[in-house]
Amino acid sequence: MRDRYDKPLIVQSDLTVLLDESKPDAWQAREKLVLFADAVRRAGTVHTYKMSALTLWNAASAGICGDEICRWLTEYGRYELPFQTEAAVRKLSGRYGKLRLTTDGGKLLLHGDLDVMEELAHSASVTCFVLAKRSPDIWELKKEERGSFKQELTRLGYPVIDLAGYHAGEELSVRMKPITSAGGRPFALRDYQRAAVELFYKEGTVQGGSGVIVLPCGAGKTVVGIAALARNSRATLILTSNGTSVKQWKEELLDKTTLTEQEVGQYSGTMRQVRPVTIATYHILTHRSSKDAPFSHMKLFSERDWGLIIYDEVHLLPAPVFRMTADIQATRRLGLTATLVREDGCAEDVYSLIGPKLYDMQWKTAETEAYIAAVSCTEIRVPLHMDKEEPYREASARSKLRLAAENPGKMAIVRQLLREHEGKPTLIIGQYLNQLHEIADRLGAPLLTGEMPQQERQRLYERFKEGAISVLIVSKVANFAVDLPDAAVAIQLSGSFGSRQEEAQRIGRLLRPKKGDNSAWFYSIVTDETKETEFAMRRQLFMLEQGYRYDRMNMPIGALAEGDGAP
Repeated sequence: MRDRYDKPLIVQSDLTVLLDESKPDAWQAREKLVLFADAVRRAGTVHTYKMSALTLWNAASAGICGDEICRWLTEYGRYELPFQTEAAVRKLSGRYGKLRLTTDGGKLLLHGDLDVMEELAHSASVTCFVLAKRSPDIWELKKEERGSFKQELTRLGYPVIDLAGYHAGEELSVRMKPITSAGGRPFALRDYQRAAVELFYKEGTVQGGSGVIVLPCGAGKTVVGIAALARNSRATLILTSNGTSVKQWKEELLDKTTLTEQEVGQYSGTMRQVRPVTIATYHILTHRSSKDAPFSHMKLFSERDWGLIIYDEVHLLPAPVFRMTADIQATRRLGLTATLVREDGCAEDVYSLIGPKLYDMQWKTAETEAYIAAVSCTEIRVPLHMDKEEPYREASARSKLRLAAENPGKMAIVRQLLREHEGKPTLIIGQYLNQLHEIADRLGAPLLTGEMPQQERQRLYERFKEGAISVLIVSKVANFAVDLPDAAVAIQLSGSFGSRQEEAQRIGRLLRPKKGDNSAWFYSIVTDETKETEFAMRRQLFMLEQGYRYDRMNMPIGALAEGDGAP
């Protein structure tokens, strides 16, 4: 029998779980752990995960109960499961399903177990939503406060299953095409896409209609959204991250459904088309003339009788759109994302206002099935340029990060990587415009930033897709929803502090399946022994949680070519 001290998990009483990947069964333990805990940091071979009410409720919504979680923690745990942890897991998981919202004759009702209802009866922040108590376990609520009530319950640690149903919305005649118009190839949903749509829709019940689908970049989130739209056959508002994504959604809708050009509207930039299917950006919805002025385009939520609202890149949802979403809980809502990681702590709002996580495919699972490319991740550490050493020592913490990120010594590595992958479509991605402009000048490569008009951006995207451009330098404007299917190499020069979300999205630019060996390469160039290394470790957490590994290369000073920023 294997020694207990070879087990990979160390479970602590504060719901923290340490995973020692050097131990046997570490991979199997990780596969279970990611179902009910979030990665928060790593140090060497030890990864730190944290269970929370939200992670346990999302697990419960997927059918994973507290008993099962405790069994896994015991099976893979190096020491006895702390009784405080076991009690907390059972308590938090056990709250799922004890509160339910329904409707009766147009009235919004809360049903709950008596013990929970008695606890809530002492909370003024809950009872202010109550119109009448029909019985100790059935309360009538203010119908118009459905979303705000759910937010408050989530904040207090009580999830509610919303079975109050949805209004139908404006009818729309639409169906999926059996053949794509672009290539004439047979088109059919993949098994996991079909399963995701079924879990969202749940025909014949009032349980479906709101929630989040999590799929890796390149695995066809847009197709899932389109299939849900066609299944619902109602007027649909699609919200997404940028103008490029608006165009991509429209192209996909016209290609894969029976919708006509006249039925699909774009609401972004200078276009203000409100049609049975309307695609808008978060940016335009949150635009206002001054800080105190109203959001002039929020009226889009009531411009038509929408039967479905799709939130693309739901992890980017801005606060004003959350507030509007709280008011439209009777409309079906579908969130799409590659990662539910939010750096702003608003994950609870996604859960309460959009809905629970309904489907989540692990990235490595998609890679194994060849639905996405196999990506090799490498962190390359370079020494700080000698001219930057003294300014770095004297700089503030924030300035230290920028000095490290803009290290001139990175240029030699970029040139070396371009030689190694000559001929492969390559993206060079960075945070700081001065750095990007300098590299674009030195390489003679085109640079795409947010300063560039949308039409010019589209032209560069097309030239890259066609192979006329082999190297494209992009700012953070290309982090999200950019369809560059042939990109095989990405070189990251700098990023937004420790953003796990951004790291995942940038790697996502490479994940569309490739012809031939279906391989891609991601390089993150980091200045060694600086603040940048700390942030790089945090950025990598989500990908490590998904089962990826980063190879590390340390470049000695002598390896940097003269004239390319060598010290």
